[in-house]
Amino acid sequence: MQPQEAAVYRDIQKNADRMMKTLDTLSDKVYDNDLAVQISRQSLKFSQIHNEATQKLVDSRSENYRSTYLEDFVQKGNLQYNTLLNTSTGHIAELLIENTTKGIVEMEKTLRHHPDVMGAPADLAKKMLSLEESNVSAWKEFL
Repeated sequence: MQPQEAAVYRDIQKNADRMMKTLDTLSDKVYDNDLAVQISRQSLKFSQIHNEATQKLVDSRSENYRSTYLEDFVQKGNLQYNTLLNTSTGHIAELLIENTTKGIVEMEKTLRHHPDVMGAPADLAKKMLSLEESNVSAWKEFL
C-alpha cells in the first residue's frame, strides 16, 4: 500500500470515529423515537466504514488512526456543553448537521490533497462522503 493510500484510510478512520463518538454522545439525549432510530442506523454505517478502512490498514501492516484522550475529551465536552440546557430534537439535529458538515469538509480536503489515490481508498472515501451528505438531508427533517 502506498503512503498516500494509507493516509486516506486513516482520514476515513478519523472521520468515522468522530461521527461514531458524536452519535454515541448525542444518542443518550434523544427523546424522539424516529431520530433515535436514525442515529442507531447511521452509527452502524459509520462503524462498517471504519472497520473496512481498519481492515485495509491492518492487511497492509500500516499504522491505524488513534484519537488522543484530549481530542475525545474536547469533542464530548463540547457536545455535552451544547446540550446542557437544550436537548430538543431540533437542537440535536442542528448539532448533527454541524458535525456531519465538518466531516464532509475533511473528506473533501483529503481527496483533494491526494488526487493520485485511486481505487479502493478513493471509493471508500467517496462512500463516506455520500453517507455524510445523505445524513445532512436526513437530519434536516428533524430541525
